[in-house]
Amino acid sequence: MLRAYGRWFAGIGALAIIAGALFALDFVYPPDVSRYRDRSIEVRASDGRILRAFLTGDDKWRLATDPVEVDPRYIAFLKAYEDQRFDAHWGVDPLAALRALTQLAGAGHIVSGASTLTMQTARLLEPGSRGILTKLRQVGRALQLERRYSKAQILNMYLTLAPFGGNVEGVRAAALAYFDKEPKRLTAGEAALLVAIPQSPERARPDKPRSGARAARDKVLERMAHAGILSPAEYSEAVALPVPAIRHNLPFLAPRFAQGLAEHAAPGSIIRTSVDADWQIALEALAKKEGSWFPDGAAMAALVIDNKTRTVRSYLDGLDFWNHQGQIDLARAVRSPGSALKPLYKCRP
Repeated sequence: MLRAYGRWFAGIGALAIIAGALFALDFVYPPDVSRYRDRSIEVRASDGRILRAFLTGDDKWRLATDPVEVDPRYIAFLKAYEDQRFDAHWGVDPLAALRALTQLAGAGHIVSGASTLTMQTARLLEPGSRGILTKLRQVGRALQLERRYSKAQILNMYLTLAPFGGNVEGVRAAALAYFDKEPKRLTAGEAALLVAIPQSPERARPDKPRSGARAARDKVLERMAHAGILSPAEYSEAVALPVPAIRHNLPFLAPRFAQGLAEHAAPGSIIRTSVDADWQIALEALAKKEGSWFPDGAAMAALVIDNKTRTVRSYLDGLDFWNHQGQIDLARAVRSPGSALKPLYKCRP
């Protein structure tokens, strides 16, 4: 009896030592989330739309992407395709690992992986070469992430860091680049394509000639239909639609104004302004139209202010940001007092 108790206490002691060692390693070697923090600086309009974003230190379009800012259909597709038990596991899915090993034993080659979204997030945070040691490290990092962060925070990291070809990272940047819209409202085909691209970013990116984007998208759609997430009619409609063939530029409104605000901002900063995005678009279009009447390349600037709130609603600092005049903020340029008063004089009743 005493020996049995002795073995029991020895086992408990060994487990305590292992747990203590793991806790110490977790404390000494925490997950490195610096890539997630090195996000694009964003200058936003009053309604949250981007006026202008800036490349990260490693020249990526990496826009902060919160799960609540993404179409729920995409989130459902992502979890169903990549990690069905994401909301329940602790970073590693034993059932998925067992399934992958069983399929490997039966087929003689890899049929499906066991990588969870948390493990993929760990890989995106700390990219490295492939191999068994790298995979074991990802497992450890995934457990650390689950201990330190909520599921929403981990999903936030994945949605921000997932690769979408070239220098586009994150679902929000991808939706703007390939669909020219925010990811708040996506069609089934668009959501499926955004799930598919990170599997093979350069092969599946739709803006490349002979891209495998359509096949990759349709594979996701077929899986969603088989799982009952898409009805037969929704599936047929989605696979019939073409995939985008070009990459759009990210928003570039009030560029000099935005640059001035972002000049001393920290990486990942989101700078909110009172500028109305629709007014800004209309003002820039109007100025471009009026400027076309001047053959000598006239310079032009405008400032629209809400008299009631005294907030700036539109800011035009010039006509062409990319020419030599565009590097000067004409809205702030020094001019004679008489010229400044002319608009008030001409509007006098």
